[in-house]
Amino acid sequence: MKTVRLTAAQAATRYIAAQMNEEGEPFIAGMWAIFGHGNVAGLGEALYAARDILPTWRGHNEQGMAHAAIAYAKQLGRRRAMAVTSSIGPGATNMVTAAALAHVNRLPVLFMPGDVFANRGPDPVLQQVEDFGDGTVSVTDCFRPVSRYFDRISRPEHLLTALPRAFRVMTDPAECGPVTLAFCQDVQAEAYDWPESFFEERIWRRRRPHPDEVELAAAVEAIRASSRPVIVAGGGVHYAGACETLKAFAEKHAIPIVETQAGKSALPWDHPLNLGPVGVTGAASANAVCAEADLVFGVGTRFQDFTTGSWALFKNPSRKLLALNVQPYDGYKHDAQPLVADARVGLDLLSKGLGGWTAQAPDPAFKANWFAAADAVTQAPSGDGNALPSDMQVIGAVQRAAREDTVVMCAAGTMPGELHKLWKAGRPGSYHMEYGYSCMGYEIAGGMGIKMAEPARDVIVMVGDGSYMMMNSELATAVMMGIKITVVITDNRGYGCINRLQMSTGGAEFNNLLDHAQHANPSRIDFVGHAASMGATARKAGSVAELEGALAEAREADGPFVVVIDTDPYPSTEAGGHWWDVAVPETSDREEVRAARKRYEAMLKERN
Repeated sequence: MKTVRLTAAQAATRYIAAQMNEEGEPFIAGMWAIFGHGNVAGLGEALYAARDILPTWRGHNEQGMAHAAIAYAKQLGRRRAMAVTSSIGPGATNMVTAAALAHVNRLPVLFMPGDVFANRGPDPVLQQVEDFGDGTVSVTDCFRPVSRYFDRISRPEHLLTALPRAFRVMTDPAECGPVTLAFCQDVQAEAYDWPESFFEERIWRRRRPHPDEVELAAAVEAIRASSRPVIVAGGGVHYAGACETLKAFAEKHAIPIVETQAGKSALPWDHPLNLGPVGVTGAASANAVCAEADLVFGVGTRFQDFTTGSWALFKNPSRKLLALNVQPYDGYKHDAQPLVADARVGLDLLSKGLGGWTAQAPDPAFKANWFAAADAVTQAPSGDGNALPSDMQVIGAVQRAAREDTVVMCAAGTMPGELHKLWKAGRPGSYHMEYGYSCMGYEIAGGMGIKMAEPARDVIVMVGDGSYMMMNSELATAVMMGIKITVVITDNRGYGCINRLQMSTGGAEFNNLLDHAQHANPSRIDFVGHAASMGATARKAGSVAELEGALAEAREADGPFVVVIDTDPYPSTEAGGHWWDVAVPETSDREEVRAARKRYEAMLKERN
């Protein structure tokens, strides 16, 4: 057996660079790195030597780098991914939030945080967190519950098994998610005689599991037995590359489709069978069909509470749940009848089994009435030019500025709900929402990752002032890397979404909007000046008309372009929507809370 002598870090980078996807591209597009003690000497030296085959990018925040990596994988439908490395202490724990985001959303990312000395020579090393009862524990153990696969590399030869396991998980459609290889810093620098065969190029195919014959027959029978079925399209439709298959299935069998946050854009918004977004942030058209459905057919969805209206949406007492999902865990949720398979394969085989069977097509008035309501709230304001625009009017302006290749993205605050309801997604991949974890701060870094995934696309980031303040540092990274994104900051002076939720549950306005917090001085944040200080082109829009003008300017600009517009924190789209289970206190001195509790208990009875 021929061997080559390399350090563990050199071996890791060489192996990673040799792993390919089915399209012949490196599965790991590159490594995001902030160096510190724990990775600068070992991995840093190895990455420098491998920079021609494994690019390294420097970010400004470890969580932000990871968000960019995750958005990259999401936009490409998990066909490619990125790796992220940090130092051993706060750098590592900064990435735990991002790992949780990837875990919830079933997205691949390779975390390689530095770790303590395996030999314990300098124990405790700088930034080491000591466990008084377990000498094997370090801060990287925080990654265990938010990793699909976790391993600690405390000997070089551990990589011989750990790296193949890592890639198996990241490329497995059922198990896909974040992988953490906690890399002890002294081990990174240790040399070992590696089999040369370990570094041979390997292609990781996307597995497409076929369904069990009994489950398939039962699913065909369940659909045939229904009279008012509805399809709930989730993110798995995109990850399986099944958008055209879903469209053909719906058209052949006349079954209406509703879309989750992750599933939105699976069908064009104007397709007659696409009744729009579903659930808490859903359209009246979609929710009405779901309320009457006797068969709820989930395709690639994990049936999150926003999708199901906290399981109060599907009101038909005879309704059944059918779940086509590649992951059995999701297929069996809430006593669903499972069809465990790849979405594309499963839909094809179901269609063959159904033959010429069709459902009764939905009333076209459902869709027409919904979009009439949506168009009314997104049109440009008229009348009082001094009134603050609503978020819905801002969305309308961005929609009018959008082109066929535009991707709109967001993650947290007011915008996800309004975009889910109102955005008209024209084609797959044109709507990118991280709403599994709804992580504030994902937006700018995520927008950067989207643009790296699809450089030809026009990426518009929608972010509130609260999320911008949480994490904006990767705007400087985008400037330095020459990554062109357009960022629309809606400044409602605080956490407007949660303020409305607080009020709806009877609470007093408290600690959400900046004017309602216990601050000694009023807010004077200059978002335009701040963005410009990081090198972005920045504009303040004093109206929706000025916003549209700035968006037109952004098309011709080089590099990141930021538009700031003040918005009204109170209004939201009244049409559509559904109850969401947010527990209200059983006792309170406030009459508003007591009234909210009565409404809450009534909804619990209705659900149960």
